[in-house]
Amino acid sequence: MIYNAEKRDISIAVGGDAMITRRMKAFNEPSFLKLIEILRAADVSVVNLEMLFHDYESSWQWSGATYTRSDPRNLEELKWMGIDAVTTANNHSFDFSEGGFLTTLEHCKEVDLPQAGGGRDIDEARAPAYVDSPRGRLAIMSATSTFSEQSRAGGGRPDFPGRPGVNALRHDLVHHVERDVFDALQKANQELGYAAIEEATNAFGFRGHSEATDHATEIEFMEKKFILSEEFGVKTSPNQDDMTGMGNWIRGAQKLSDWMIYATHCHESGTTGEFHGTTRVSPPAFLEEFARWTIDQGCAMFAGHGPHFLRGIEIYKGKPIFYSLGNFIFQNESVLRLPSEAYRRFGLGYDQTPGDYLDTRSGGGTRAFAGDPIFWQSVVAVCNYAGGNLKEIVLHPIDMGHGRPIAQRGRPVIADSAIAQQTLRWLQDVSKPYGTEITIEGDIGMIRL
Repeated sequence: MIYNAEKRDISIAVGGDAMITRRMKAFNEPSFLKLIEILRAADVSVVNLEMLFHDYESSWQWSGATYTRSDPRNLEELKWMGIDAVTTANNHSFDFSEGGFLTTLEHCKEVDLPQAGGGRDIDEARAPAYVDSPRGRLAIMSATSTFSEQSRAGGGRPDFPGRPGVNALRHDLVHHVERDVFDALQKANQELGYAAIEEATNAFGFRGHSEATDHATEIEFMEKKFILSEEFGVKTSPNQDDMTGMGNWIRGAQKLSDWMIYATHCHESGTTGEFHGTTRVSPPAFLEEFARWTIDQGCAMFAGHGPHFLRGIEIYKGKPIFYSLGNFIFQNESVLRLPSEAYRRFGLGYDQTPGDYLDTRSGGGTRAFAGDPIFWQSVVAVCNYAGGNLKEIVLHPIDMGHGRPIAQRGRPVIADSAIAQQTLRWLQDVSKPYGTEITIEGDIGMIRL
């Protein structure tokens, strides 16, 4: 044995969404510096970069909430914290159009921060980012199931370039309804004229070839698919074409790395399970299927994020699946500029500034993200492997300052005992459906295999 990598021992730290808009090096609380030590001590640390880094060179698109922009120099702050690579496929990737996204990827390259999930075409977006650590080479791949059609990367042809964007994981959504509802939908489709529009569109020919629909048992209504069934239900499944393309890159990465992990950004929810207010805690079925599939393809870990709160942990064939790691940095309230449409949405005019908008949006810290601690408590998970097998997962609860002023909240620190216990109990509850046993030892969580 001449290389450390031959031992097949490694520690990989993963966190959730990094919405960083401010410097990190200025702070010195012991609980903050302890988190930095944990990230730096791992062989490789990875988070999702849900922020764009640019100087407003490109036009904005409708975002719905936060128009993500951070000073490009803040990428160096992430590296200072101990982050070795980031994933970039998420629903905010095109907040500032194609140009803002490609500018972000260029800034990552300039500071030598490997990114996975985006590129100038679909193959570049699906390709891994590689990190060489003292104990082996890690391949990181990333996708998002929450995206705009404009942001989805596309393939090229010999005579035509590909489309820049993110590695999108599409999914099929089917509503199963009983006879009375199915008949009502058919009647509505006819009486409202949608059936005639569909018939004319198909006859015109621009849609190309499509499989015939059995209208006796299946109907498209308001761009949703409904199937006649004996009981109500919603079923989702990952797109097979996307999985085939991603599988090609996983297979190639396996030949060029010692370890592989797959990260996926997913805001979609399951249709059953526990609730917190109006937020569904359970992940959708298509994400569960996709996560297990990545493990079957040889990945050592699946790291999910997107809904901004913790979802359950599953140990599948001895490998960890994190259905959502929540937030890692949550500074979405410190963006410096916003378009006029954002102000209009809240009845604000030209006399108001970003501070007015952001405070109004959160109701002075009483509603939306600001109003619920679930979005401000999370974990950094350190996965320790020995001899190629997962040995343990150490869950470090972090606190991002719920209830503090905008100027303070959003930066992660190791949680105090009360918050740590609350966070770990939550994680125990949402992991129960997967049979995962999390023991609480002091103020950390442990999963041992």
